[in-house]
Amino acid sequence: MTEKPLLSVRDLSVAFHQGGRESLAVDRVSFDIGKGEIVALVGESGSGKSVSAASVLKLLPYPSASHPSGEILFDGRDLMTSSEAELRKVRGNDITMIFQEPMTSLNPLHTIERQIGEILGLHQGLTGAAARSRILELLNQVGIRQPEKRLTAYPHELSGGQRQRVMIAMALANRPKLLIADEPTTALDVTVQAQILELLAKLKTEHGMSMLFITHDLGIVRKFADRVCVMTKGRIVEAGLVEEIFERPQHDYTKKLLGSEPRGEPPVADQTKPVVMEGEGIRVWFPIKAGFLRKTVDHVKAVDGVDLTLRAGQTLGVVGESGSGKTTLGLALARLISSRGRISFIGKDINSYSYGDMRPLRDRLQIVFQDPFGSLSPRMSVGEIIAEGLKVHEKSLSADERDKRVCWALEEVGLDPQTRWRYPHEFSGGQRQRIAIARAMVLKPRFVMLDEPTSALDMTVQAQVVDLLRELQARHDLAYLFISHDLKVVKALANDLIVMRAGKVVEQGPAATIFNAPKQEYTRALMAAAFSLEAVEAGGIRQ
Repeated sequence: MTEKPLLSVRDLSVAFHQGGRESLAVDRVSFDIGKGEIVALVGESGSGKSVSAASVLKLLPYPSASHPSGEILFDGRDLMTSSEAELRKVRGNDITMIFQEPMTSLNPLHTIERQIGEILGLHQGLTGAAARSRILELLNQVGIRQPEKRLTAYPHELSGGQRQRVMIAMALANRPKLLIADEPTTALDVTVQAQILELLAKLKTEHGMSMLFITHDLGIVRKFADRVCVMTKGRIVEAGLVEEIFERPQHDYTKKLLGSEPRGEPPVADQTKPVVMEGEGIRVWFPIKAGFLRKTVDHVKAVDGVDLTLRAGQTLGVVGESGSGKTTLGLALARLISSRGRISFIGKDINSYSYGDMRPLRDRLQIVFQDPFGSLSPRMSVGEIIAEGLKVHEKSLSADERDKRVCWALEEVGLDPQTRWRYPHEFSGGQRQRIAIARAMVLKPRFVMLDEPTSALDMTVQAQVVDLLRELQARHDLAYLFISHDLKVVKALANDLIVMRAGKVVEQGPAATIFNAPKQEYTRALMAAAFSLEAVEAGGIRQ
């Protein structure tokens, strides 16, 4: 790099202090980002990637966090020694950040228009029609369908992928010099992922925007980044041009990362096993109300006539773009939202069951949600979170027996049982997802709805979780409804597959048949995008 870098991080260390103890999360990390350059920071969950990125804008929980060493130079200014007033001028204007979990960044009380408009008003002075025009432009850029109808929506009314896209629009609103993207495509399906990467690359070209790109998806790094830094245990163990690192990795840890992906085959379909979950003509329509009397003028057909059968020991994969109705279908099957049609669980028709009627069945019907941070109580320790279901459904267990079950569940998902005394905010995103899986598995259910359970996990842990889910399924004859946009993971787990788009089933049948010979054009484009991002650019799906 011949010219002066836009961002220069030198010997950065980050320590956390708690209970009189100090732990070093980042140990003397150094890297540069040139103008118009994309640098990727990769590594497993807990390696220090996000902590390093948050340090650039001093977003860590001070004073419990400190910097034993280091300096951060941005455009010639040392951000480490800048005042809070000086940092406020930089944040959101010169440097913006996209966080991993959108619900932690979006205000649940404000509409999408108000949240994006607030940024435009603060930094660019845009209000009224000018602001609305710019907001619509941004929402279009990030692939939000019918953005005019989304302006008055609240975050909880959007899917996980849609919330992520809104957050990206907010970050790009002021055309920053440096964008820090912490897992920006985690919640997005592969087709929109390609569009977002294309958009970011375009902005980089048009505005000379630089980027610090944090991800566990090595496929994105290879396609998108100029240089890559590989982190583990708080240190950068290898750095260089993307081509060099991918073609000639030197460090053993880099080789391990590059060789990690979900492997193995789903269990053999056995039609003699009992049916655990069955649905016929499932519909979930949300009314659209208008006028002074709030009359229903139309419906959003989130799920429109879905049939399915799921047997013990089997996995039904549900795939499709964000907003296609995947999660809504799962919530309807779990009786967490109202629906029309017939739903049968372990031989009982539950479509008319009330909340009270469902309660005795909840231990056999568990859910792992997409956003682990939002589903784990910040006021409870990990042990209390996992044991909560046991207290409700297995009241005969003693405190010691519950504790043993909690330890077992943590070990099953690859976490140290000693961590049960800690709280969710003390874990990385991937570790929190494993805690959520442990909470579901501790009750040994019959049916588990897995809503993007690997979306927040790095590649090595993804493979471990796939193996874990497969082992638990074989051991307890579990039935999985596996909702995901990661078709590589679905391929390793699912016996049968449902492809959804705009609430309807596009294609349905044995997973192997659909993966090897998809019949519908939409399915073929989805498969092509999943297994080759270049295919999307050549003619994939557009919003």
